[in-house]
Amino acid sequence: MNASVRLSVSSLRAHKRRFAGTFLAVLLGVAFLAGTLVMGDTLRASFSTLFGDATKGTDAVVRSADAITTPGESQGVRQPVDTALVKTVERVPGVAAAAPDIQGAGQLVGSDGKPVGGQGPPTLAGNWITDPKLNPYRLAAGHAPSKSGEVVVNRGAAKKGGLKIGDTTTLRTPGPVKVTIVGLATFGGEDGMAQVTFTGMTQADAEKYLTAKPGEAANIRVRAGPGVGQAELVADLTPVLPKGVEAITGQESARENTDMISSQFLNIFTTLLLVFSGIALLVATFSIHNTFAIVVAQRTRENALLRALGASRRQVTASSLAEASVVAVTASAVGLAGGIGIAAGLQTLFPAIGFPFPQGDLVISGLSMLLPLAVGIVVCLGSALLPAVRAGRTAPLAALRETAVDGSGASRGRAIVGAALAVLAVGATLTGVLVSPSLWLAGLGAVLALAAFVVLGPVASSAAVRALGAPLDTLRGVTGGLARRNALRSPKRTAATASALMIGVAVVSLFTVFGASLKATMDQTVSRSFAGDVAVSTPSFGAGGSGLSPELAPAIARQPAVRYAVGLGRGVAQVDGKGRALTVTDPVTLGKVFDLGEVRGSLDDLGADGIALTRKEAAEQHLTTGDTARLTFTDGTRENFTVRAVYGRSELAGDYVITRAAWAPHRTQDSDSLVAVTFKNGVGTADGRAAVEKVAARYGDPEVQTRDEYARSSAGGIDMMLTLVYALLALAVLIALLGIANTLTLAIHERTRELGLLRAVGQTRAQLRAMVRWESVLVAAFGTAGGLALGAFLGWVLVEASDGASDSAFAFAIPPVRLAVVALVGLAAGALAGLRPARRAARLDVLRAIATE
Repeated sequence: MNASVRLSVSSLRAHKRRFAGTFLAVLLGVAFLAGTLVMGDTLRASFSTLFGDATKGTDAVVRSADAITTPGESQGVRQPVDTALVKTVERVPGVAAAAPDIQGAGQLVGSDGKPVGGQGPPTLAGNWITDPKLNPYRLAAGHAPSKSGEVVVNRGAAKKGGLKIGDTTTLRTPGPVKVTIVGLATFGGEDGMAQVTFTGMTQADAEKYLTAKPGEAANIRVRAGPGVGQAELVADLTPVLPKGVEAITGQESARENTDMISSQFLNIFTTLLLVFSGIALLVATFSIHNTFAIVVAQRTRENALLRALGASRRQVTASSLAEASVVAVTASAVGLAGGIGIAAGLQTLFPAIGFPFPQGDLVISGLSMLLPLAVGIVVCLGSALLPAVRAGRTAPLAALRETAVDGSGASRGRAIVGAALAVLAVGATLTGVLVSPSLWLAGLGAVLALAAFVVLGPVASSAAVRALGAPLDTLRGVTGGLARRNALRSPKRTAATASALMIGVAVVSLFTVFGASLKATMDQTVSRSFAGDVAVSTPSFGAGGSGLSPELAPAIARQPAVRYAVGLGRGVAQVDGKGRALTVTDPVTLGKVFDLGEVRGSLDDLGADGIALTRKEAAEQHLTTGDTARLTFTDGTRENFTVRAVYGRSELAGDYVITRAAWAPHRTQDSDSLVAVTFKNGVGTADGRAAVEKVAARYGDPEVQTRDEYARSSAGGIDMMLTLVYALLALAVLIALLGIANTLTLAIHERTRELGLLRAVGQTRAQLRAMVRWESVLVAAFGTAGGLALGAFLGWVLVEASDGASDSAFAFAIPPVRLAVVALVGLAAGALAGLRPARRAARLDVLRAIATE
């Protein structure tokens, strides 16, 4: 074994350029994975410290014990507590101070007239707590609000909105409130809590604008006296609290806030990055395997001589694995350092591009170092295992052969296995998305399809390269013909090289198709469900924004140009024990502006004790018209509602509909998310829109959009998502390009004598460079074409699977322009990957090349 190791080290020193691509592939994959883990740990620790610092003066929080959680939400909605409870709490021994904490939505309008924040993160408003130890915000400049209309805002929101102390602006709550900024605040020493904005008001203003009635607060913050621990304080508070109200420690409250950030953002963000790390490492696997397979093929005579001199199969295999181990350990170790650098760079980059994450030292845990190291080593060794075994099987007589070219091609067994996998993939996919909808079957079909593409690669490469390279004979003459023949020389090698790029292009195409399908679905949904002419809406995604005033829809409806105007509000309740989101609206007008499909029963007489729901929810809850549904609201009251209508579609209207009269006794801060408007006959869009905008200006000036504009804005987050996906997948494509460049470099080394002969018979350096570049383009074209086909298929699977899991009809769409751009980028990437190998080939000395054995 020692001799094998020495031999491996000597071989690596002599041929270190051969493994440069493998080294970089492992390094980049490990660095991305390590950087993701370090960044995730750092952000969690930073947010934990941030909340801990901000709430260190709060020793206990008194709040409602029960929360209603709707599907898709991690944090439930709790009923308010009575602010009169503050006096009861203050009388408990060990309590130094207590203050009500009123919370609601409030969005500032910046100096440019545009709302500040709201594109995802919440825009919060509340009472400014006068006890500085209980207030999580610290006054950094100015003074606390002392009279109606005065507010303190977090410094980050003021900077973003171009606001300063003394400015007068509008606060949407959701009704517009004129406020004057008298102070700037920080949260835990930072300008704010990430992108969240906060506006602090007097308690009287907070009760007036943020609660359904005075005397209600989200919770009560409690500070302990000297020598009283948090657990002891909670134990003392619990006996005096009324039924349905609980006390938790300040530490537990801070931990819940940290967990909320983790569940809503950090976990999703880091999971996304880990998925792309996995894709990058999968692409690296193909590149690494191909490199070692070529190296083993090129060293056939060398390995045969070792066998002839007495080396056993095990020793030759061990020697090859030792080379892979050195590369794996070295590259993974350097990748760890690179990962730490990536995390540090992202920590600096995010605040610069508008994501002010809390500052803090990098948190480097043992797991975030050991896991990427282990993954890098396993990926590299696993990719090199089969080539190493193949090296050990080299026969001693192979030393007498003249060539060491890898002549592996498309065997009949490979074709049979690949065809079987393809049939299984199609069967599982069609069953999972069409016959018996199942995400598991659809996912299995997608994995089998990927495996079939990889296995069938060498079988398809010859035909594909002939077809893709056919124009080269005409366009580039002999040079193009030689490039095509070189790509055809080893179908297995060509397929393995192209597979790395195929995976990257397939994932890009998958998300491109899915994004286009989401846009088409939104267009289809709005076109089918929304019969109005214009829409007044709030941000279409996330928890941001303050919503629209419930008074806006009636005000618009009174305009002479308007026929119908209906507002869609949101409520929460448990329906027969299950948390559900409620649409609060005028059901009669709703049915005239939105297409609800077939309606059983009547929407005209829901009243204060009736409810309407979709056919799907009715089936799940085993309800029909005339049945009784029991609703439990956040204020703890339970009421029986009669099902008076069952409609076909939810989409924009939601799954459950109740009237405003039914919601009024249980509401907190009331708001609408959408106001749909239909004009009277003969009223043009421009005139009707102007009339609506005039009314909307009195209610915070929300945006008024036509139906098409509303559909586009509703899908606006999709392009942002695709941009992030493309940026992340750039790493996978880069690794694939390294694989192509490395393969060509090794192939040039393999064909040194051949290239010398071509130069000797008259081929110019320019022709030689062009030949290598076109060979690279052909390999990239094969990988790009396969990736586009696979990505489009997987995109269809994802759309159909989503359609089966939802009561909304998803539309499948192929974006030809975007996919054409992906194809051009793939071809350009192939040309780019061939530049360096082409230059190296052109620099070969003719006489030395001819003399090379």
